[in-house]
Amino acid sequence: MCLMNAPEDDRPDESREQLLDLAARFPDNADVAYRAACVHDRLGLEAEAVPFYERCLAGTGLPDEDRRGAFLGLGSTYRVLGRYDRAVETLRRGVAEYPDDGGLRTFLAMALYNTGEHHEAMSLLLDLLATTSQDPSVREYRRAIALYAGDLDGTG
Repeated sequence: MCLMNAPEDDRPDESREQLLDLAARFPDNADVAYRAACVHDRLGLEAEAVPFYERCLAGTGLPDEDRRGAFLGLGSTYRVLGRYDRAVETLRRGVAEYPDDGGLRTFLAMALYNTGEHHEAMSLLLDLLATTSQDPSVREYRRAIALYAGDLDGTG
């Protein structure tokens, strides 16, 4: 779920080896940790991506776009691994830092669904739909959808 296009996209196995070496030599470098997480994710090595995502989020200096990508990547990876509570926790942190990020809010809704928090998941998605949809029929009912997002049990 990384938001970057980098040289490791072309030869992920080779890039993985190089990034593992760099991560060992520069354990406090958030950018290296993020790139290592991404290449592990791309290779389907989700469990191995987790410590790199955690390291880059704990560090400093990661550009906002990559930090958002790290929250989404780690939250999504936790979800794929069945660690739903950790997914929710991570994605909530991401949404707290980037409240306008629709991707983070969408993945948070999916993780909330997995934890049985259907009401909150539906509210998040309705709010996202009301605030971002360009569909003319959704736009026509935007106010009503937004009201129901805040009170799904309301009747009018």
